[in-house]
Amino acid sequence: MQVDAAYTLADQQRMQAAQRYFQWQARLAESSLGRRVLEVGCGLGNFSEHLADRELVAGIDTEPACISSWQARFATRSNYIGRHLDAESPEFLTLRIHNVDSIACLNVLEHIRHDELVLRQMWQILPAGGRVVLMVPAFEALYGEIDERLGHYRRYTSRSLGKLAETAGFRVRSLRYMNLVGFFGWWANAKIFKRSEQSPAQIAFFDRYVVPIQSRAEDLIAPPFGQSLMATLMKTA
Repeated sequence: MQVDAAYTLADQQRMQAAQRYFQWQARLAESSLGRRVLEVGCGLGNFSEHLADRELVAGIDTEPACISSWQARFATRSNYIGRHLDAESPEFLTLRIHNVDSIACLNVLEHIRHDELVLRQMWQILPAGGRVVLMVPAFEALYGEIDERLGHYRRYTSRSLGKLAETAGFRVRSLRYMNLVGFFGWWANAKIFKRSEQSPAQIAFFDRYVVPIQSRAEDLIAPPFGQSLMATLMKTA
């Protein structure tokens, strides 16, 4: 998994201010997760925080500073286990010992060069009926300097992600775009302003004024496109 670690850590720290956004993301993702959850690319624990009621939360990350912070953050929670581990490594299969029934991989798959390999490895460690919840950036047309600096290999569409999941052996249970407003903001940053990072002011404004309204609206009507794509996959055999 090739990621610029320094930028990744800084960006994750910057994004910690987007609490309403993480709550929205968590609400969409956690209902499809089981009691024993593996989070691939756990970062600083912004999503892991929402899984405190689970029997087990196992987090892995390739960046030592991130996993150290994650482990310190949840040091008092006996149901949280953190490991420095690359999802592309054969060692990933050793995670079978945790008997996870679901996997969360949120804004991580785009950082992985061999995304099909990693999905196949996820399939191998899950039991029949196990689920994977994915969140990935949508539409290659939005790809810009921010994506490149963050180490994104690609962006996805519902068609490309669905095909990838089925090739890896999963059945697609749900697939939807989210964050319609973010689509236009990311496009403007990438194509008009040529920015290489999101500003703290942008993040704060979006989190405070846009997320509360947009999250309610998208609960009622799923948008036809968006900045991100969420999918729930199931292992059927």
